[in-house]
Amino acid sequence: MSEGADPSGQRNTQDFVGLGIIIASVLLFVANGSSVLHDFLQALATGSRPQEPMLGTALILNIALLLFGWRRYVDLTREVDQRREAEETAHKLAHTDPLTGCLNRRSIGPALQDMIQTARTTGHEVVAMMMDLDNFKRSNDVHGHQAGDAVLLHTAERIRAILPERSIMARLGGDEFAFAAIYDPDHAEAIDRLMIRLNASIARPVDVDGMSLEVTASIGLATTTPGDQAILAETLLHRADLAMYQAKKAGRNRYCWFEQNMESELRFRSELERGIREGIPRGEFVPYYEKQIDLDTGELAGFEMLARWKSPKHGLLSPELFIPIAEEIGLISELSENLIRQALRDAREWDPRLTLSVNISPLQLRDPWFAQKLLKLLVEANFPPHRLDIEITETCLHENIGVVRTLITSLKNQGIRISLDDFGTGYSSLAQLRTLPFDQIKIDRFFVSNLGKNKDSATIIEAISSLGRGMDLPITAEGIETPEVLDELRKFGSFKGQGFLYGQPADADAVRALLADREMLPSAPEVEAADETPRSATA
Repeated sequence: MSEGADPSGQRNTQDFVGLGIIIASVLLFVANGSSVLHDFLQALATGSRPQEPMLGTALILNIALLLFGWRRYVDLTREVDQRREAEETAHKLAHTDPLTGCLNRRSIGPALQDMIQTARTTGHEVVAMMMDLDNFKRSNDVHGHQAGDAVLLHTAERIRAILPERSIMARLGGDEFAFAAIYDPDHAEAIDRLMIRLNASIARPVDVDGMSLEVTASIGLATTTPGDQAILAETLLHRADLAMYQAKKAGRNRYCWFEQNMESELRFRSELERGIREGIPRGEFVPYYEKQIDLDTGELAGFEMLARWKSPKHGLLSPELFIPIAEEIGLISELSENLIRQALRDAREWDPRLTLSVNISPLQLRDPWFAQKLLKLLVEANFPPHRLDIEITETCLHENIGVVRTLITSLKNQGIRISLDDFGTGYSSLAQLRTLPFDQIKIDRFFVSNLGKNKDSATIIEAISSLGRGMDLPITAEGIETPEVLDELRKFGSFKGQGFLYGQPADADAVRALLADREMLPSAPEVEAADETPRSATA
């Protein structure tokens, strides 16, 4: 076939040739078949020579042409069927998800638009729903992709079983689904009942190869309204997606309706994401330092590093606003390493007796190279490891105790101190405290700040204090904000403490000025001499 030839045109030509052969054969057979066949059979019976030998040969040729035409017809029929099946398969692959059989991201938009138009003609409305399985990626990583596929299949089946007739459903990718239904606006409460059933059904355990896997779902809803006649499917799905994000933000395993203010919140979040990406290389994220005080002597014992963002547009921002976003967009490691690098340079100039405490994100602990990265930062800053205190939250123990144990052992072997932060929030156990070589525990600020107001807080702090004495673990109390809280805390033993009672967190320049006033900024030779002894002791 020459380049640019049309295969379909060639096939059509061949079809016409085959059809012409069959028609000509039939006409020949009808025209002289009976007489020639009688002469041919009589010659065979008597052994004589046929009266019309040429017509006999033509008859045989005619029969051969009929057989050829019939075979060609069968081949063409088979080819047409195969072509139809291939087209149907290609259409299915292009418009459906191969795992669940749902529609896919490409086809949900047109299907939803058709549904909206159909609903308008009958006076009904359409509700679109976006759903994401909570913590599915973590479960998929732990149990394997086969178990994850089984969860997705069971989830799709449960959704189908609950959705009303004429609903549409799509898997957009990963663990994200979209579905839509037509409903009567006079009975909108039926949608809420549907969502309650849906959340409950998805939350039921899924049995896979003897394992019981539990997942939940966050669902966002958006609906057409009688006054909005020109709404597009893309707009409806976008609104449902915003509502789903709010459902996750509100605690997961729930559903949330779209509200107009969600648009501005999304724009603000997108602005923050862009600002974080651009601000890290610009050095906009800086360490601030909160004092840590020995409550028995009142002396300064060290500082805890706290992250701050000096945003050119929004001013000084606290970590509660940007740390979760940095974790979600995968920049927390880069952000944290930059802050630790700056903090080590700052703390290098302090009195060698002062320690530096640094909080580590749970996501960083999943990095198998985290310990090596931290040691590299220590070497770059020429900072003695024994002055660094890494704080790990109890949440990290709940996620992966094996990885945490390996990391703690690796860091302690280098002389770094390890603290268990936010102790008392309910994740760790006595067994974990015995098996993990922590150097210190820190009481969660909620219990400390409520001393004198909440009897349970006093009971918990007393129990933690007794535990610390029994296991010979020093304790730091966070959240000391008033003299009354300090007086109550001293009743339970000896602590290090930190909180707003001792001043607000300050930047590096303010800390340096403070230490200079207290004569706690030794000269460079003194710092090097003080650091050499611990360094050789840990070698």
